[in-house]
Amino acid sequence: MAHHHDHQPSHEHEHGHANGHGHTHGIVDPSISTTSRGLWAVKWSFVALMATAVLQLVVVVLSGSVALLADTIHNIADATTAVPLAIAFLFTRKAPSARFTFGYGRIEDLAGVAVVVTILFSAIVAGYESIQRFLHPQDISHLWAVIAASIIGFIGNEGVALFRLRVGREIQSAALIADGYHARVDGWTSLAVLVGAIGVWLGYPLADPIVGLIITAAIFGIVIHAGKTIFIRMLDGAEPHIVDEIRHAAGQVPEVKEVTEVRARWLGHRLHAEINIAVNPQMTIAQAHAVATEVRHQLLHRLSYLSLVVIHVDPADQSGEAHHRIEEHAHDGLPVHSHG
Repeated sequence: MAHHHDHQPSHEHEHGHANGHGHTHGIVDPSISTTSRGLWAVKWSFVALMATAVLQLVVVVLSGSVALLADTIHNIADATTAVPLAIAFLFTRKAPSARFTFGYGRIEDLAGVAVVVTILFSAIVAGYESIQRFLHPQDISHLWAVIAASIIGFIGNEGVALFRLRVGREIQSAALIADGYHARVDGWTSLAVLVGAIGVWLGYPLADPIVGLIITAAIFGIVIHAGKTIFIRMLDGAEPHIVDEIRHAAGQVPEVKEVTEVRARWLGHRLHAEINIAVNPQMTIAQAHAVATEVRHQLLHRLSYLSLVVIHVDPADQSGEAHHRIEEHAHDGLPVHSHG
């Protein structure tokens, strides 16, 4: 007996309480509010990072610092990642269609891939420029401006990082969280430019390209970290603690005898889950449905990012997918086969 419970406007319920108030689930699709938050975060992150990059670019032209150039290239790339993220959040707001019945959340994961590729490209460019400076040294001027630009870069990036990480965790967007970590490391690489400028001031001109290569290595580290998170989600991976939380929440409903299977996957920043619960085999269909509804209720309270739940109800003496297997048989002239 399978019960499909989602978080759409057509599936709503209300529970009254002794103090006279009630609460509902499903009146407004939460993906609308979360994508609005995502778009808001992307917009202001873009403004802050582009302003930072423009200021740094002016100093690069004045000073000729390749370390600052590497940092500026990275900041510009970081700002441009707002474009695929904004497109993804806009698509997520679209209602499911006859072809895309689960909606367009997967586009957010594709945007995450675009973010990782952009970060990788910025690392390659920054590395190339740093190596060229080793081969063709140049004098650096306006060291005070380079130092000021590095501090501005750190403040701008750290502010954007805190902003993106807070909103990304709030709406459970892997792409936005990856971009937040990206901005955080950018902040520290901006401070590395300060180290390079001080090295040049002390009489070590190679300090500038050395810092450029250190920045490049840090950017490659971001690529590995962010890429791992994004591709796990694209392969339908979910964090084990989330699966455990789903199992625990479902098991708290008194009528649930056992939670046998739990499956979960992300579509963008919304979670879809399928679970098998076992109930008293003497229950009527209506009673079993009521139990499934209460399980859904508990899950929506525990996991604010949960979008859709499919609940399969089994009798306690035949619980789990093992009892759904159809043994070997033959029909319609087909060879002997089974269905698992």
